[in-house]
Order: sequence, then structure tokens, then C-alpha cells
Amino acid sequence: MKNNKPKGGPEGNRFQKPKNTGKTFSRLVGYIGKFKSRLLLVFFLVIIGSGANVFGVYMIGDTIDNGIVPLIGTTPTAQDFLPLIKRIALIAVVYICGAISSYTYSRIMIGVAQGTLNTIRRDLFDNMQDLPISFFDSKTHGELMSRFTNDTDTLRECISQSFIQAISSTITVVSTFVMMCVISMKLTALIIAMLFIMMFIIKFVGSRSAHFFRRQQKAVGAVNGYIEELIEGQKVVKVFCHEKAVKSDFDVLNSELRHAATNANTYASIIMPIMGNISYINYAATAVIGAYIMVKGAGAFGIGDIFSALFSWDAAVLAAPLTIGSLASFLQYTRQFSQPITQISQQFNVILAALAGAERIFEIIDTPHEEDDGYVMLVNAKKDENGNITECEEKTGLWAWKHNHHDGTTTYVELKGDVRFHDVTFSYDGRKTVLKNVSLYARPGEKIAFVGSTGAGKTTITNLINRFYDVQEGKITYDGINIKKIKKDDLRRSLAMVLQDTHLFTGTVRENIAYGKLDATQEEIERAAKLANAHSFITRLPQGYDTVITGDGGNLSQGQRQLLAIARAAVADPPVLILDEATSSIDTRTEHLIELGMDRLMAGRTVFVIAHRLSTVRNSNAIMVLEHGEIIERGNHDDLIAQQGKYYQLYTGQFELD
Repeated sequence: MKNNKPKGGPEGNRFQKPKNTGKTFSRLVGYIGKFKSRLLLVFFLVIIGSGANVFGVYMIGDTIDNGIVPLIGTTPTAQDFLPLIKRIALIAVVYICGAISSYTYSRIMIGVAQGTLNTIRRDLFDNMQDLPISFFDSKTHGELMSRFTNDTDTLRECISQSFIQAISSTITVVSTFVMMCVISMKLTALIIAMLFIMMFIIKFVGSRSAHFFRRQQKAVGAVNGYIEELIEGQKVVKVFCHEKAVKSDFDVLNSELRHAATNANTYASIIMPIMGNISYINYAATAVIGAYIMVKGAGAFGIGDIFSALFSWDAAVLAAPLTIGSLASFLQYTRQFSQPITQISQQFNVILAALAGAERIFEIIDTPHEEDDGYVMLVNAKKDENGNITECEEKTGLWAWKHNHHDGTTTYVELKGDVRFHDVTFSYDGRKTVLKNVSLYARPGEKIAFVGSTGAGKTTITNLINRFYDVQEGKITYDGINIKKIKKDDLRRSLAMVLQDTHLFTGTVRENIAYGKLDATQEEIERAAKLANAHSFITRLPQGYDTVITGDGGNLSQGQRQLLAIARAAVADPPVLILDEATSSIDTRTEHLIELGMDRLMAGRTVFVIAHRLSTVRNSNAIMVLEHGEIIERGNHDDLIAQQGKYYQLYTGQFELD
């Protein structure tokens, strides 16, 4: 099991950083930018919310200086308290406006985040449907699912919280810094000195945190892929008693995730206490120095001085002495100044993790679609009194290949199911040749069987007929047309496959059979089920054809699932049928029961059969014996028995298939 770790997972301790953070961020902003009107409203509300917090602090200082200090040492009347009450009421209004703004933009950003993720998930899913089979052969299911779950969830948190928090914190830092400069340049100089220390710590800790967040995202995908793989193969694990081995392999992946997650969250978590302690030291130092300056100086400091400081930068104003209120405001600004910086550093790590996830998502979205340069289409057709084929809209049961030629003419070729290989050579990876100069033909209505050892190239032949892969040398023709000229969707619509590994979807029995023909009527579905001899067991199910199948057919036997797969192919009513070990999971009695139905299904169709049970291919028109990608024997059953070659050895038990 040690060699079966998920592809795309971590390799030792080497983890790649995002290849182009700026490009990924710009692209993500493009998705978010589809909600421009809401984002403008959010930005406006953020300014109000941040401004309310900053302005509220100034008003507290002003209230102390102009509302409380004048009452000290006097015997105030009720009238004397009115200025103080008005200021307190105004402070309350300011903070309430800020709270409402914060609540509103948070709710709006949740909608923006979900709308953005909806678009990203749709693009991701849509693109995956257009990817070639080779892409899925190189990825584990868990690794792909991680793009839909972990990576998108990280994006959701980033868009709904981190982006807006970073903007809010930046506005708060800038406006707070301006107000601190206005109140006291001397004290602000002390804050700037502390700021350099903070920035050094943030850079040191943040870079390491971001590195481990990227490792964490990779490790999560690897763990998910391995778990998904082991859940699917749990029976195999238990049969071969590999519990300890898979536990050991999982421990390696899980330890890597623990290590990356621990380091990522450790570095992310220590920023806040470090910054908090520095801010406490800064607060205490500012309070002591500010009190000293205030005791030595005198004079008032009003709101008019703020505008004077902002627009005229008058030296006398900048040197204005501190008051109790202005010192109180400055101390509050000191706390307000360090906290947003810490928040920005923390959100920066979350944003980096989200960008790493976004890059993984965009990697799938940007994967080139399955190429289809075909132009020959499959159309409904009919014949006139002279036997000429013409295209029509209605379904007549007759199909034809519509071939638009370069000279502007159009010809129609009746779909019959004549499939031929002409000196086909093929390799999956460009290094190991799987098929070598294979030539064969299957005339309409013929049954062609392939036998041979595992890896001989039997399934590869059926993959090439479907154009899951394209041949490197030679060609394959379908009714005389090179299949590279036929549109892939049209080509595959003329074929039906029954695979060894049956996959059923969550839904009713009826819906699973109709997957072969989405517009199939109940009559057609039942006819197909009867043809596959599945009707009998379906009617014995609790709800018959309306019985819900769950867990890939977990409530059915393996044989029943295979019968439904055969019925699904039957309802499609294709001219070409491919059976890849279609009866391997069916017992001998059930196999005998479906043979009559299969014979009816195969009547008049070109059929390709891959089978290890040689009894199922005896009545084939031609049997091809493959070995190492080459056809070493061909002929019908009697001919091959008479030759007393490899097929004879297989059939008589002198030689067994691997």
C-alpha cells in the first residue's frame, strides 16, 4: 500500500508556493468585481464604520476637556450638565452608526462571498465536465474534491471576512495615525519607533506562517485523497489484512498535516499576544511620557486645531500642549493603532492561504478542455422513395453521419456500425507502447471478442473507439469515416458501454436506467429492463422502479447493479455495444438468464466483448487473442480450437489468464 499514496500529494517536505500570487489575486478580484454596486456600498460603509470608531475616540477626549473638566471644583446645576449630556449622546449616536455600518457591510459581504463562490464552483464543475479522461486518470477523487471543499471554504472565509477586515483595519490605521499626529507629534514619534519593531516581527512571523499555511492546504488535499481512496477500497484492505500498513501510511500523511497545521496556526496565533504585549508596553510608555508633557505644558486643544493641523500644518498648532482629554484620546488611539496592524498581519496570512487555494482551483479551471476537432455530426435521417438519405427533425429510428465537405457540399452516410482499425499504434505516456500495429474490422451486426492477459490492450481498444484517447499512428474508421473527423459527443452517442465497474447514481431505479436515454418513456425503460432480465428483481424491490438507490447501489447486490447497467445500455439502443467484462460480477445462473436478453440486445448491432470467461465469447463472429499489444490469433471459436494455439490452451485450461 505504500506505493498507492494519492497523486498530487506532498512529496517529502517540498511544497510549492503559489506560482503567481499577483495574477491569482487579480483574477479573484475579477470574480468579486461582478458585485460592483454592493462592493461600493460596502466600501462606503467601511469608511463610516472605521471613521466612527476613530471620531468617537476624539469625541471622548473632547468631552473630557469641555464637558467634565469645566465642572471640576464647581457646584454645577442641571443646566451645566446639558453640554456634557449632549456630547455623550453624540458619542452614542456615532458609535451606533458605526455598529450599524459594520453589521450591514458584514451581511452584504456574506452574500458577495456566497455569490462569488457559486460562480467559481460552477466554473470549476463545468470545466471538469469538459476535461479528458486522461486528466481524471492522473488525479485522485479526494484531491479533486478538496478543490470543491477545503479550497472553496478558505476562499469563503477570505472574501466574507479577511478582505473587508484588512480594508477596515487599513483605514483605521491611517485615520488613527493622522489623528495621533494632530494631537502630539512627539508622542507619535514614539509610536513610529514601536511601529518599526512591530513591522519587523510581523514580517518575520508572517512569512513563516504563510509558508506553513500553503503546506497545510497541500497536506489537507493529500489526506482527503488518501481517505477517499481507502474508503472505496476498504474491502480490499481487510481481505489482504493491510490495516496496519494503511494506518502507517495514513500516519505519515496525517503527521505532515499536523506538522504544517501546527506551525501555521502557531505562527498565526503568536502574533496577537506579541503585538498585545508590545502595545501594553507602548501604552504605558506613552501614558508616562504624555503625562510628563501635559504637566509641563498648558493650553486647550479643540476640533478647529485638527483642521488647522491637517490643512495648514502650522508649527504652533503641532506644538500645542496636551490636555487631559487629548492625552486620553491619544492613549486610546495607541491601543487602536496596534490592534488593526495585528489584524492586518493575521488577515494577510488568511489571504495568502486563500490565494493558494484559489490557485489550485484556477489550475483546474484553466486545464485545457478535451480537444474536439471533429465536424461530422450524427443526425436524424430518413430515406426517400429512391433510397437517398436526407436529414430530418423528427426521430425516425434511422441515423446518419452528416459530412460537410470543404467544397461546400454535404453528404450523408447511414449509421450502421462498421468499425475498423488500420495499423493502429498507441501509447498512453509516449514511452510504453500499448498497441502495436493493430488492424481489425467489425462489420455491422458482428460480435467481436477480445481475450488475453491483463495489460494486453483489450480495454485500450474500447477506449480508442470512444476517443477517450487518440491514436498516435494509424487510424480508426466508423462507417468509413475517420473517427477523428466525428464530433466526440456524436460519436459517443452512437455507442453504449457496460463496464466491469458499475456506477449507479443516487436516484430511483427508473432514473438510473434512463441515464442511457434521458427522454426515455416508462415503456422504453421497462422494455430495456426486461431485455436485460432486470425487470423481475426490480418489481420485487420495495417501491419497484421508484426504489431509491443510494451509496452507488449499496442496497443492491453486485449482480443486480450489473443488470441495471446492462438495462441502461439497452435503453440507449445504440448500433455499437461495448461489453467490458460486463458479466464478470454475475453468477453463472444469472449469466445464463441474461444471455438470451443479451442476444436480443446484440441482434443487428456491432458488439465488442472483453471477457475472461471464454464461455461468453464462443458464439462470437471473431475472437482476437491479444498479447503485449499485438493480435497473435484471430478467428471464430472452432477455427481457434483447431489451431491449438494460445486460445486452445486458455479454453482447455492448459494456460490461465493473468
